[in-house]
Amino acid sequence: MKKVTIKDVAKAAGVAISTTSNALNGSSLVNEETRKKILAVAKELNYVPNLNGRYLKTGKTKMLCFITSNVRGPYFYMLVESMCHECERLGYGMNLIVTKDKNVIMNHMVGQGFDGVFIYEGERIQEQELKIIDQSRVKTILLDRSYSSEFISSLVFDSYQAGFYVTRYLINLGHQRICFIEGADDVYDSIERKRGYIDALKAYDIPYDEDLIIRGYFEETYTYNSVTTMLRIENVALPDAFIAGNDLSAIGCMKALKALGYEIPKDVSVVGFDDIEVAEYLSPSLTTIRNPIDRQGVQAIELMMRMIHHNEKGRVEQLKGELIPRKSTGICLRK
Repeated sequence: MKKVTIKDVAKAAGVAISTTSNALNGSSLVNEETRKKILAVAKELNYVPNLNGRYLKTGKTKMLCFITSNVRGPYFYMLVESMCHECERLGYGMNLIVTKDKNVIMNHMVGQGFDGVFIYEGERIQEQELKIIDQSRVKTILLDRSYSSEFISSLVFDSYQAGFYVTRYLINLGHQRICFIEGADDVYDSIERKRGYIDALKAYDIPYDEDLIIRGYFEETYTYNSVTTMLRIENVALPDAFIAGNDLSAIGCMKALKALGYEIPKDVSVVGFDDIEVAEYLSPSLTTIRNPIDRQGVQAIELMMRMIHHNEKGRVEQLKGELIPRKSTGICLRK
Protein backbone atom coordinates (compact mmCIF):
# COMPACT_ATOMS: atom_id res chain seq x y z
CA MET A 1 0.00 0.00 0.00
CA LYS A 2 1.38 3.40 -1.03
CA LYS A 3 2.44 5.65 1.83
CA VAL A 4 0.34 8.81 2.15
CA THR A 5 2.44 11.95 1.70
CA ILE A 6 1.89 15.58 2.61
CA LYS A 7 1.19 16.20 -1.08
CA ASP A 8 -1.74 13.74 -0.91
CA VAL A 9 -3.14 15.55 2.14
CA ALA A 10 -2.81 18.94 0.46
CA LYS A 11 -4.50 17.71 -2.74
CA ALA A 12 -7.39 16.11 -0.83
CA ALA A 13 -7.88 19.25 1.27
CA GLY A 14 -7.65 21.52 -1.78
CA VAL A 15 -4.89 23.70 -0.33
CA ALA A 16 -1.21 24.38 -0.98
CA ILE A 17 1.48 22.09 0.42
CA SER A 18 2.92 25.00 2.42
CA THR A 19 -0.49 25.61 4.04
CA THR A 20 -0.79 21.91 4.85
CA SER A 21 2.68 21.88 6.39
CA ASN A 22 1.91 24.93 8.52
CA ALA A 23 -1.35 23.40 9.72
CA LEU A 24 0.25 20.08 10.64
CA ASN A 25 3.01 21.88 12.55
CA GLY A 26 0.59 24.06 14.51
CA SER A 27 1.56 27.35 12.85
CA SER A 28 -0.57 30.41 13.63
CA LEU A 29 -0.36 31.40 9.95
CA VAL A 30 -3.29 29.09 9.16
CA ASN A 31 -6.81 30.08 10.19
CA GLU A 32 -8.70 27.74 12.50
CA GLU A 33 -11.27 26.55 9.95
CA THR A 34 -8.62 25.61 7.39
CA ARG A 35 -6.46 23.94 10.06
CA LYS A 36 -9.36 21.75 11.24
CA LYS A 37 -10.16 20.75 7.66
CA ILE A 38 -6.54 19.76 6.95
CA LEU A 39 -6.22 17.79 10.20
CA ALA A 40 -9.46 15.96 9.45
CA VAL A 41 -8.24 15.02 5.97
CA ALA A 42 -4.87 13.89 7.37
CA LYS A 43 -6.66 11.68 9.91
CA GLU A 44 -8.98 10.24 7.25
CA LEU A 45 -6.02 9.37 5.01
CA ASN A 46 -4.02 7.92 7.95
CA TYR A 47 -1.21 10.34 7.25
CA VAL A 48 1.98 9.82 9.29
CA PRO A 49 4.44 12.77 9.37
CA ASN A 50 7.88 12.20 7.89
CA LEU A 51 10.23 12.88 10.79
CA ASN A 52 13.27 12.85 8.52
CA GLY A 53 11.69 15.58 6.42
CA ARG A 54 10.90 17.60 9.53
CA TYR A 55 14.50 17.17 10.67
CA LEU A 56 15.89 18.42 7.37
CA LYS A 57 13.62 21.46 7.47
CA THR A 58 13.82 22.47 11.14
CA GLY A 59 16.87 20.63 12.47
CA LYS A 60 14.63 18.94 15.06
CA THR A 61 12.69 15.66 15.08
CA LYS A 62 10.96 16.17 18.46
CA MET A 63 12.13 12.65 19.29
CA LEU A 64 14.27 11.71 22.29
CA CYS A 65 15.98 8.43 23.08
CA PHE A 66 16.54 6.55 26.35
CA ILE A 67 19.35 3.95 26.24
CA THR A 68 19.86 1.39 29.01
CA SER A 69 21.11 -2.18 29.39
CA ASN A 70 18.03 -3.31 31.33
CA VAL A 71 14.62 -2.14 32.52
CA ARG A 72 14.19 -4.55 35.42
CA GLY A 73 12.60 -3.45 38.66
CA PRO A 74 10.30 -0.70 39.89
CA TYR A 75 12.95 2.04 39.61
CA PHE A 76 12.96 1.90 35.81
CA TYR A 77 9.18 1.62 35.61
CA MET A 78 8.75 4.79 37.65
CA LEU A 79 11.57 6.66 35.88
CA VAL A 80 10.56 5.85 32.30
CA GLU A 81 6.86 6.43 33.01
CA SER A 82 7.50 9.92 34.43
CA MET A 83 9.78 10.80 31.50
CA CYS A 84 7.26 9.60 28.92
CA HIS A 85 4.43 11.57 30.54
CA GLU A 86 6.51 14.74 30.50
CA CYS A 87 7.54 14.13 26.86
CA GLU A 88 3.91 13.69 25.86
CA ARG A 89 2.95 16.90 27.66
CA LEU A 90 5.60 18.79 25.70
CA GLY A 91 4.79 17.21 22.33
CA TYR A 92 7.87 14.97 22.20
CA GLY A 93 8.19 11.24 21.63
CA MET A 94 10.76 8.95 23.21
CA ASN A 95 12.32 5.72 21.99
CA LEU A 96 13.53 3.15 24.51
CA ILE A 97 16.63 1.20 23.47
CA VAL A 98 17.75 -1.75 25.62
CA THR A 99 21.26 -2.94 24.76
CA LYS A 100 24.66 -3.78 26.25
CA ASP A 101 26.46 -3.33 22.93
CA LYS A 102 28.56 -0.16 22.92
CA ASN A 103 28.48 0.02 19.10
CA VAL A 104 24.67 -0.06 19.13
CA ILE A 105 24.66 2.66 21.78
CA MET A 106 26.95 4.91 19.74
CA ASN A 107 24.96 4.29 16.55
CA HIS A 108 21.78 5.49 18.22
CA MET A 109 23.63 8.35 19.87
CA VAL A 110 25.17 9.79 16.73
CA GLY A 111 23.41 8.32 13.70
CA GLN A 112 19.66 8.39 14.33
CA GLY A 113 18.79 12.09 14.38
CA PHE A 114 17.36 12.27 17.91
CA ASP A 115 17.11 15.73 19.42
CA GLY A 116 18.50 14.40 22.69
CA VAL A 117 19.60 11.16 24.31
CA PHE A 118 19.43 9.85 27.89
CA ILE A 119 21.81 7.12 29.03
CA TYR A 120 21.59 4.89 32.09
CA GLU A 121 24.68 2.84 32.94
CA GLY A 122 26.91 5.52 31.48
CA GLU A 123 30.05 3.73 32.71
CA ARG A 124 29.88 1.73 29.48
CA ILE A 125 30.64 4.98 27.66
CA GLN A 126 34.32 5.76 28.11
CA GLU A 127 36.34 8.93 27.51
CA GLN A 128 36.72 8.31 23.78
CA GLU A 129 32.97 7.89 23.27
CA LEU A 130 32.26 10.98 25.35
CA LYS A 131 34.53 12.99 23.06
CA ILE A 132 32.69 11.66 19.99
CA ILE A 133 29.36 12.67 21.53
CA ASP A 134 30.66 16.18 22.20
CA GLN A 135 32.13 16.48 18.70
CA SER A 136 28.80 15.37 17.23
CA ARG A 137 27.00 17.99 19.37
CA VAL A 138 24.50 15.41 20.62
CA LYS A 139 22.55 16.72 23.61
CA THR A 140 23.06 13.98 26.19
CA ILE A 141 22.09 13.40 29.83
CA LEU A 142 23.68 10.66 31.94
CA LEU A 143 21.36 9.39 34.66
CA ASP A 144 23.81 7.34 36.71
CA ARG A 145 27.15 9.05 36.29
CA SER A 146 28.51 12.42 37.38
CA TYR A 147 30.04 14.01 34.28
CA SER A 148 29.60 17.19 32.29
CA SER A 149 30.96 18.83 29.14
CA GLU A 150 29.60 21.26 26.58
CA PHE A 151 26.90 18.89 25.33
CA ILE A 152 26.70 16.34 28.16
CA SER A 153 24.89 16.76 31.48
CA SER A 154 24.28 14.46 34.44
CA LEU A 155 21.25 14.16 36.69
CA VAL A 156 22.00 11.81 39.57
CA PHE A 157 21.01 11.13 43.16
CA ASP A 158 23.39 12.28 45.89
CA SER A 159 24.11 8.68 46.78
CA TYR A 160 27.20 9.54 48.81
CA GLN A 161 25.17 11.70 51.18
CA ALA A 162 22.44 9.04 51.36
CA GLY A 163 24.98 6.32 52.20
CA PHE A 164 26.50 8.50 54.91
CA TYR A 165 23.15 9.47 56.43
CA VAL A 166 21.70 5.96 56.61
CA THR A 167 24.92 4.58 58.15
CA ARG A 168 24.96 7.38 60.72
CA TYR A 169 21.31 6.64 61.50
CA LEU A 170 22.14 3.00 62.28
CA ILE A 171 25.18 3.97 64.36
CA ASN A 172 23.00 6.33 66.41
CA LEU A 173 20.70 3.37 67.10
CA GLY A 174 23.70 1.58 68.63
CA HIS A 175 24.70 -0.59 65.66
CA GLN A 176 28.44 -1.14 65.22
CA ARG A 177 28.76 -4.24 63.05
CA ILE A 178 27.05 -3.04 59.87
CA CYS A 179 27.08 -5.10 56.67
CA PHE A 180 26.94 -3.30 53.32
CA ILE A 181 25.34 -5.13 50.39
CA GLU A 182 26.82 -3.48 47.29
CA GLY A 183 25.54 -3.48 43.74
CA ALA A 184 28.34 -3.68 41.18
CA ASP A 185 31.86 -2.25 40.99
CA ASP A 186 31.10 -0.03 37.99
CA VAL A 187 27.69 1.34 39.03
CA TYR A 188 27.73 4.95 40.21
CA ASP A 189 25.04 4.67 42.90
CA SER A 190 26.62 1.57 44.42
CA ILE A 191 30.08 3.17 44.47
CA GLU A 192 28.84 6.40 46.04
CA ARG A 193 26.62 4.71 48.66
CA LYS A 194 29.50 2.50 49.71
CA ARG A 195 31.81 5.54 49.91
CA GLY A 196 29.30 7.29 52.18
CA TYR A 197 29.04 4.15 54.34
CA ILE A 198 32.82 3.94 54.74
CA ASP A 199 33.18 7.63 55.59
CA ALA A 200 30.40 7.41 58.19
CA LEU A 201 32.21 4.51 59.87
CA LYS A 202 35.40 6.58 59.94
CA ALA A 203 33.57 9.60 61.35
CA TYR A 204 32.42 7.48 64.31
CA ASP A 205 35.72 5.60 64.75
CA ILE A 206 34.25 2.26 63.73
CA PRO A 207 36.80 0.01 61.94
CA TYR A 208 36.04 -0.86 58.33
CA ASP A 209 35.73 -4.63 57.90
CA GLU A 210 36.01 -6.06 54.38
CA ASP A 211 34.24 -9.20 55.57
CA LEU A 212 31.10 -7.09 56.06
CA ILE A 213 30.92 -6.23 52.35
CA ILE A 214 28.89 -8.65 50.24
CA ARG A 215 27.48 -8.46 46.71
CA GLY A 216 23.78 -8.17 45.89
CA TYR A 217 23.78 -6.61 42.38
CA PHE A 218 20.60 -4.66 43.29
CA GLU A 219 18.69 -7.95 42.86
CA GLU A 220 16.42 -9.76 45.32
CA THR A 221 17.45 -13.34 44.51
CA TYR A 222 21.18 -12.67 44.32
CA THR A 223 21.05 -10.84 47.67
CA TYR A 224 19.05 -13.66 49.26
CA ASN A 225 21.76 -16.13 48.24
CA SER A 226 24.61 -13.85 49.34
CA VAL A 227 23.14 -13.23 52.80
CA THR A 228 22.31 -16.92 53.24
CA THR A 229 25.85 -17.96 52.25
CA MET A 230 27.43 -15.38 54.56
CA LEU A 231 25.43 -16.41 57.63
CA ARG A 232 25.91 -20.14 57.08
CA ILE A 233 29.68 -19.84 57.24
CA GLU A 234 30.93 -21.26 60.52
CA ASN A 235 32.00 -18.72 63.16
CA VAL A 236 30.56 -15.74 61.25
CA ALA A 237 28.76 -13.49 63.73
CA LEU A 238 25.42 -11.98 62.77
CA PRO A 239 25.84 -8.30 61.83
CA ASP A 240 23.90 -5.75 63.86
CA ALA A 241 22.43 -4.33 60.66
CA PHE A 242 22.41 -4.64 56.87
CA ILE A 243 22.50 -1.73 54.43
CA ALA A 244 21.19 -3.01 51.10
CA GLY A 245 22.09 -1.26 47.83
CA ASN A 246 18.41 -0.76 46.95
CA ASP A 247 14.98 -1.84 48.17
CA LEU A 248 14.88 -4.98 46.02
CA SER A 249 18.16 -6.05 47.59
CA ALA A 250 16.76 -5.23 51.04
CA ILE A 251 13.75 -7.47 50.35
CA GLY A 252 16.09 -10.34 49.44
CA CYS A 253 18.05 -9.70 52.64
CA MET A 254 14.92 -9.72 54.80
CA LYS A 255 13.68 -12.96 53.23
CA ALA A 256 17.04 -14.65 53.88
CA LEU A 257 17.13 -13.51 57.50
CA LYS A 258 13.60 -14.74 58.12
CA ALA A 259 14.36 -18.09 56.46
CA LEU A 260 17.31 -18.50 58.83
CA GLY A 261 15.11 -17.79 61.84
CA TYR A 262 16.10 -14.21 62.66
CA GLU A 263 13.61 -11.54 63.72
CA ILE A 264 13.72 -8.05 62.21
CA PRO A 265 14.50 -5.66 63.90
CA LYS A 266 14.81 -7.56 67.22
CA ASP A 267 17.88 -9.51 66.06
CA VAL A 268 19.06 -7.35 63.16
CA SER A 269 18.07 -4.14 61.36
CA VAL A 270 17.72 -3.74 57.58
CA VAL A 271 17.63 -0.60 55.41
CA GLY A 272 17.38 0.02 51.67
CA PHE A 273 17.35 2.79 49.08
CA ASP A 274 14.66 4.21 46.72
CA ASP A 275 11.43 3.75 48.72
CA ILE A 276 9.64 1.73 46.07
CA GLU A 277 5.89 1.41 46.46
CA VAL A 278 5.95 -1.96 48.23
CA ALA A 279 8.48 -0.83 50.89
CA GLU A 280 5.91 0.45 53.38
CA TYR A 281 3.77 -2.70 53.02
CA LEU A 282 6.48 -5.24 53.83
CA SER A 283 6.46 -7.04 57.17
CA PRO A 284 8.12 -5.30 58.88
CA SER A 285 7.86 -2.12 56.81
CA LEU A 286 11.22 -1.14 55.32
CA THR A 287 13.35 1.74 56.51
CA THR A 288 14.82 3.31 53.38
CA ILE A 289 16.15 6.41 51.66
CA ARG A 290 13.39 7.91 49.54
CA ASN A 291 14.86 8.91 46.20
CA PRO A 292 12.56 11.19 44.16
CA ILE A 293 12.44 8.91 41.10
CA ASP A 294 9.42 10.64 39.54
CA ARG A 295 11.15 13.98 40.04
CA GLN A 296 14.32 12.66 38.40
CA GLY A 297 12.30 11.78 35.29
CA VAL A 298 10.58 15.16 35.06
CA GLN A 299 13.74 17.11 35.85
CA ALA A 300 15.69 15.12 33.23
CA ILE A 301 13.21 16.19 30.54
CA GLU A 302 13.25 19.79 31.79
CA LEU A 303 17.05 19.85 31.66
CA MET A 304 17.02 18.37 28.15
CA MET A 305 14.55 21.01 26.95
CA ARG A 306 16.86 23.77 28.22
CA MET A 307 19.80 22.17 26.43
CA ILE A 308 17.81 21.82 23.18
CA HIS A 309 15.92 25.12 23.09
CA HIS A 310 18.23 27.45 25.03
CA ASN A 311 21.58 25.86 24.20
CA GLU A 312 22.46 25.48 27.88
CA LYS A 313 25.86 23.88 28.34
CA GLY A 314 26.24 20.59 30.16
CA ARG A 315 26.08 20.55 33.93
CA VAL A 316 25.81 18.15 36.87
CA GLU A 317 22.62 18.25 38.93
CA GLN A 318 22.01 16.19 42.06
CA LEU A 319 18.79 15.13 43.77
CA LYS A 320 18.74 14.72 47.55
CA GLY A 321 17.23 11.67 49.22
CA GLU A 322 15.15 11.57 52.40
CA LEU A 323 15.50 9.04 55.22
CA ILE A 324 12.18 7.26 55.88
CA PRO A 325 12.40 5.40 59.22
CA ARG A 326 10.05 2.41 59.47
CA LYS A 327 9.84 -0.83 61.45
CA SER A 328 12.76 -2.77 59.90
CA THR A 329 15.21 -0.83 62.10
CA GLY A 330 15.43 -0.52 65.86
CA ILE A 331 17.79 0.08 68.76
CA CYS A 332 20.60 -2.47 68.91
CA LEU A 333 20.04 -4.65 71.99
CA ARG A 334 23.08 -6.88 71.50
CA LYS A 335 26.38 -6.28 73.29
